[in-house]
Amino acid sequence: MKNLILIIVALTISFLPSSAQKTPSGNPADFKVKTCLHSVSYLGIWRGQTPLSVDEFLVKAKELGYEGVMLVAKRPHVSPHDYDKAARARLKAKIDSLGLTLVGLAGYTDFTAGIDKPGIPNAEIQASWVGEIAELAKDLGTNMVRVFTGYERPGIPYDKQYAEVVSGLKMAGKLAAEQGVTLVVQNHHDIALHHDAMYWLLKEVNLPNVLAGWDAWSPSLEGLNAKQLRESVLKMKPFLANTIAADYVSHPRFSYVNNLTNYQAEQAVMRAVPMGQGIIDYKTWFSALKEIGYQGWVVYEMCEVLDGGGSIENLDKTAKIFLEYMKQF
Repeated sequence: MKNLILIIVALTISFLPSSAQKTPSGNPADFKVKTCLHSVSYLGIWRGQTPLSVDEFLVKAKELGYEGVMLVAKRPHVSPHDYDKAARARLKAKIDSLGLTLVGLAGYTDFTAGIDKPGIPNAEIQASWVGEIAELAKDLGTNMVRVFTGYERPGIPYDKQYAEVVSGLKMAGKLAAEQGVTLVVQNHHDIALHHDAMYWLLKEVNLPNVLAGWDAWSPSLEGLNAKQLRESVLKMKPFLANTIAADYVSHPRFSYVNNLTNYQAEQAVMRAVPMGQGIIDYKTWFSALKEIGYQGWVVYEMCEVLDGGGSIENLDKTAKIFLEYMKQF
């Protein structure tokens, strides 16, 4: 029976639907900007950010002029706990009625959480949760779920944590394949943050439906220059199926050292600004995406405290600036 299940899963992975996420073609002519708005931008989690319900967000995205949407797959937006089959059908009908494309669901995972408590099968639990989100995605009419790797925990050997991420992604990928869903791993958490590490990780996972959601802001905050930023895109070409865009400025921080009558530099804090007004080199980034024939969507998010505040007027204005900014590409 176990062997039969493995065969069925393998066949499912091999015959993913034709609508599955496409990796870059290598032909710059295939690059086309398709704009998508992430519902985290109106989730209300950042200080001062105006929250919208899912239906309100969908109407907002349409009014602003976006072609697609990505929905947060947790409360207070679209959690599997809150959406039964009837609710999923209603939400899909709403998206369709607005003429929007549901680009994907944003899953929130951390495959190394609880690794210091080996009695709890955390990676298995997280993988099962991804399977629930993948089923939700299928019911809503999308074939993509964004996931993360894991945060690095102190006191635990790195390779043990890395192996836990590989194991979790393998389990999650097989469950997602049963729904015809592709997982895109975003370069967000500590494990495999750099492109060399992420490339290695995805090769090790070795599933056709576990690809990369590769973003520019992490490499920029790692200190990569324009040449290295381009190289990260070229490196990730075999896996690159999604990208999320956001722009930031850096605010230096210092702590006062009383006995020295001086200040000590601390880690800078990042704040969100409209596209093109921050420190992320998006001209190099999108040039590189065009160079490799990127065929995915460009998902915009306002995912930090925003310049100008979180009023609905400022959120809308900033979201419109993104659409104007992308016209140059």
